[in-house]
Amino acid sequence: MEHIKKYGFCIPYSLFFLICVGLMSCMIVSCGSNETKDRDLEHIPETMIHRDFGEIKEDGVLRAITIYSATSYFLYRGRPMGFEYELLERLANHLDLRLEIVMADDINDLFDMLNRGEGDLIAYGLTVTAPRRKLVNFTRHHFVTHQVLVQRKPENWRKMKLHEIQKELVTNALDLIDDTVHVRKNSSYFHRLKNLSQEMGGAIHIKTISGNYATGEIIQMVVNGKVKYTVADYSIAAINQTYYPILDVSTPVSFSQRIAWAVRKNSPDLLAVVNEWIKGMKKETDYYVIYNKYFRNKKLFKRRIRSEFYSLNTGKISLYDTHIKRHAGMIGWDWRLISSLIYQESRFEEDAESWAGGKGLMQLMPATARELGVNNRTDPAENIEGGIKYLGRLWDRWDDIADSVQRIKFVLASYNCGYHHVRDAQRLAEKYGKAPLVWDENVEEYILKLSFRRYFQDEVVEYGYVRGSEPYEYVREIFERYDHYRKFIPA
Repeated sequence: MEHIKKYGFCIPYSLFFLICVGLMSCMIVSCGSNETKDRDLEHIPETMIHRDFGEIKEDGVLRAITIYSATSYFLYRGRPMGFEYELLERLANHLDLRLEIVMADDINDLFDMLNRGEGDLIAYGLTVTAPRRKLVNFTRHHFVTHQVLVQRKPENWRKMKLHEIQKELVTNALDLIDDTVHVRKNSSYFHRLKNLSQEMGGAIHIKTISGNYATGEIIQMVVNGKVKYTVADYSIAAINQTYYPILDVSTPVSFSQRIAWAVRKNSPDLLAVVNEWIKGMKKETDYYVIYNKYFRNKKLFKRRIRSEFYSLNTGKISLYDTHIKRHAGMIGWDWRLISSLIYQESRFEEDAESWAGGKGLMQLMPATARELGVNNRTDPAENIEGGIKYLGRLWDRWDDIADSVQRIKFVLASYNCGYHHVRDAQRLAEKYGKAPLVWDENVEEYILKLSFRRYFQDEVVEYGYVRGSEPYEYVREIFERYDHYRKFIPA
């Protein structure tokens, strides 16, 4: 009840009725038996990979499987966001691991992907059910919700009185007998409807939808009149209703259910670590701020849904995509990588200005802008063209590096802290036995060391001190964001 009170959930009388019916039917038949029969896509593989927390720590990477959806993981104004994503960032930081997001194209693939070892945990809002507990171990639950029927109000509902609207709607699950509801097969909604049919002693016709449709997309089908009904968790249905007021989500079809993440059956150490972290996080205000941001903040949801820079809408990153694409060809770079650099520099704010004097989208310095022929640094087209020209010049200066990805990283570091400081780090790396033509775990380590007197006063260093953590993080963050962009935005 603590979590129900915290999020303001309540159980109407009609839901209480369903619970009673369900309990009585459990005395007659085995509850959940239909779930077991219909798990044709959910099975334990013959060989399950073993990768517990010890192996994860040794590897240094936490691989999280999630779904591209309006609440879990998406891109908005150039920034990866989502309830699961923000929590995963904090979890990885807490464990001192690098986070790697693994996308599932089909929700039905989640359990197989986990057990095959494509990820270490499923970070998605899974309903905890008995059949699923045979496949995976669930973490502590994140919150409690219940399933509701999602349906359209009459077209002229704004002119109708409440009791007139209610007459046109399904207000009791019994009214679904002999009617049709669309849900994903093997979802908790599918199994709930199967059991509900049995509990009520009448058939609900269930039409299944492909697993590559997120719940929010199926809800939009109801809005557009493509399907009559669907079922969703109240937390998801309610936030969608704020943008689509024609929806009614007041009819419950289940009792309260726990929403959690999952790990493999043979990962008890990882389970213990994640559970301990969730326990601690749920004592922090930050946890509930994140929850409210994605499931209760109506203004943010409306703003996001309306935006053309919301990846679920148009596949755009920023207002400047056209300019970036036009000039990216000059140096042969992926325009999404340059977009990630621009976000890092200015958050796509064309009049941004740094304490050091950099200005505009790509934070061009005055002298650099003059050299590149940029007259107005706050003009997006000029700034982007000039900035990409400068990247091209740096690219040419690193022609001794054969590997293109490593070369790009040297260019990015040079763009951030200056070409000569990176050459200093390269000379240090070579002196101390590291590979001077490899950025990762080699030269990047010595760009960090240039913050310390012992190293910036070394005889091979010509340009002295640099705050090494800035280019070090700069390169890493640009590539991490680029990885998100590649997942969401077509090349």
